[in-house]
Amino acid sequence: MNSAVDSVLPEVIRIRRFLHQQPELSGNEQQTAQLVADTCRAMGLDVRQGIGGHGVLACLQINPKRPWLAFRADMDALPIQDNKQQPYASPIPNISHSCGHDAHTAILFGTIKLLCHFKQALNHNIAFVFQPAEETGAGARAVIADAKFPIIKPDYAFALHNLPGMTLHHVGVKSGAFNHASEGLSISLTGYTSHACYPEQGLSPAAALTELVTALPNLPTELAMEKGTGLVTLVHARLGTEDFGISPGDAKIMATIRGQSDNDKEALMKRAKELANNVAKTHGLKIEMETADRFSACTNDPVATDIIRKAFQQTGAAATELDAPYRWSEDFGEFSGHTKSAFFVLGAGEDCPKLHNPDYDFPDEIAATGINIFHAIARDLCG
Repeated sequence: MNSAVDSVLPEVIRIRRFLHQQPELSGNEQQTAQLVADTCRAMGLDVRQGIGGHGVLACLQINPKRPWLAFRADMDALPIQDNKQQPYASPIPNISHSCGHDAHTAILFGTIKLLCHFKQALNHNIAFVFQPAEETGAGARAVIADAKFPIIKPDYAFALHNLPGMTLHHVGVKSGAFNHASEGLSISLTGYTSHACYPEQGLSPAAALTELVTALPNLPTELAMEKGTGLVTLVHARLGTEDFGISPGDAKIMATIRGQSDNDKEALMKRAKELANNVAKTHGLKIEMETADRFSACTNDPVATDIIRKAFQQTGAAATELDAPYRWSEDFGEFSGHTKSAFFVLGAGEDCPKLHNPDYDFPDEIAATGINIFHAIARDLCG
């Protein structure tokens, strides 16, 4: 199999680097989606576009009466400047593939190319889901809710994510909770301004903001949550305007709320909103709250996880059985409510800059490991 993967790897790398130079933010993946659709059609797949936005569903259909298997890759980039000095670096200011979604897409291309060579040996249909808007948590939900998606009804779904900090080519998986649920909460407080020399004539939200900055991160402890199952991270705080003559009349605080399960996250969100309302009422302030970037917890099905473990063994991949879920979120978790699904990580090297870092650069050589594992999963289930 290594020779077969080696034969497709140069094209995979070429496509990955081409995509890297054309990053598109969540919900704006139009050019990426068109390239995906054109490439899949050229390989003989049945392609449906506009799935949940700019999503693409590419189908290798063997027999309409046979079961379906799905592989998913995300396509969106991030609002981050690309600092690396490479000829394929992003030329677009403040937009880059700093999470490796270009590579995830290219890995799926390589998998398709291999499986097309063995099409006659397959007895299942295979759907390749190229998903938009993973970074906002909206993409998977939109794809699954799209009227065109249920035509496949997959028995299993699989996906991967590259992971800096893990040894190059190593892989990791665990059954059950794999990624935390998360959601952003924005709290806006409004009083009224006054001259800075007469702060008592205004209604400043400064004390309320201070209370929330202190209390929000302590909510997991307040709720007696087991260590590691909940987290509230302050990501932004603002008080008034940058003017020495004005006592502030408004404030805003933003926090990301995470839970090992959807219930853990919802319990923290409920308490955070209660706290904010109580603080605003105590200080006589108006309050508005908004939520965004909702991710469900990613939970690996035990049967699907065993299929991944078997693929690790078949490909000789150095595997790690993870002992705890990751705190970062991944909207592939939406698939677990609709099919048996499992997600694994692929080591990008201990020295690789972290995800969402301006210096991040996907190591092209690990694409072969991802292709091999996806191919082994498909041959095991469909052969």
